[in-house]
Amino acid sequence: MKKTLLTAAVTVACVGALAQGTVNFSSTPSAIGSTQLVTDPAGTPLAGADYFAQLYMGPDAASLAPQGRAANFLTGGGAGYFRDTEVVVVDNVAPGASGVAVVKAWEASGGASYEAALASGALTGANAAPFVQATGGAGSPPGLPANLVNFTGFSLEAIPEPSTAALGILGAIALMLRRRK
Repeated sequence: MKKTLLTAAVTVACVGALAQGTVNFSSTPSAIGSTQLVTDPAGTPLAGADYFAQLYMGPDAASLAPQGRAANFLTGGGAGYFRDTEVVVVDNVAPGASGVAVVKAWEASGGASYEAALASGALTGANAAPFVQATGGAGSPPGLPANLVNFTGFSLEAIPEPSTAALGILGAIALMLRRRK
């Protein structure tokens, strides 16, 4: 019985490992062949630990999930670009299969995730969904990780919290009612 359970566990682990692709998560010109920058609302390239970028990927646009870890932006001459030192393992797109990827960026002061930054009203942004191929892990020997292709630069923008907008609307209504009296 123990051997059967051990064999089943090893089989599940192997199948799980084979059901993953890899992507080189980098926006540097050498990785993507373009010079698309990620900027703040004023057009200044993002730099350093004040900003994060993370890859969201899935088989289609409706099933995007965060992949790997959030990466900081480069500084100096690399400002506006990000590069993770580790290859991102894509756990929801099979090797050799096509997928949809979106790079999301946010202000670090908004939180450790894009969703937290969005909820806090911090600067956030995302590029249009590029077409990416998760190729690593397929074949023998495994293929090299795919680069982000069709990456487009974008700017971050502040989206106010719904509660802030609601307070503004309530204040405007109160002023109109007061004026009526």
